[in-house]
Amino acid sequence: MSHLLHLDSSLRTDGSRSRMLSAHYANRWRAKHPDGAVTYRDLTVDPVPHLDNVAVSAEFVAAADRTPAQAAARALAEKLAGEVLAADTVLIGLPLYNFGPPSTFKAWFDRIVIRDLTVGKLGDKEFVIVTARGGGYSPGTPREGWDHREPWLRHALTVLSVTEPVFINTELTLARESPAMAPLDLGSAEDKSLADALASIDRLVA
Repeated sequence: MSHLLHLDSSLRTDGSRSRMLSAHYANRWRAKHPDGAVTYRDLTVDPVPHLDNVAVSAEFVAAADRTPAQAAARALAEKLAGEVLAADTVLIGLPLYNFGPPSTFKAWFDRIVIRDLTVGKLGDKEFVIVTARGGGYSPGTPREGWDHREPWLRHALTVLSVTEPVFINTELTLARESPAMAPLDLGSAEDKSLADALASIDRLVA
């Protein structure tokens, strides 16, 4: 049975483009896999604790010697990693905050990188990352290269043996909401970017 792990990380629960895109993918996936299973995790509604020294130190202590706090940290890591290991496809909705990923997503990612469970062992998983960014970061724009999510995540995933993640992007999502962007009349460009992203999802799932 096919299994999808669906993650959302946008702070916005209404009007979020990354949530829209991830939901679109999940709906298409369900239609293609009517007998499949979906595990959903909302990193905004149910945030994962950020990595701390207790969690890090637990990885270097034998299970029988862990403190209760270390044992709890390891149990959380195993639960989160288990969701990834059980999935065939990992779908991530990822907005852009201050030129990087949400800290809630980084907290989740830090917890699933486990030497004896996931490092070098996820090469058989499909990772699909659907992203949204409020401004324009395409080649030739003033902020080309300022979006650090994709380069970072591509490199980070190689530690898990994931070498070909799929990124589907939409941008200019604040074209109609930001007073600074309104004079630029980018509404049609925003619409096209979103339509292109939705079409890319349809092609990918098909």
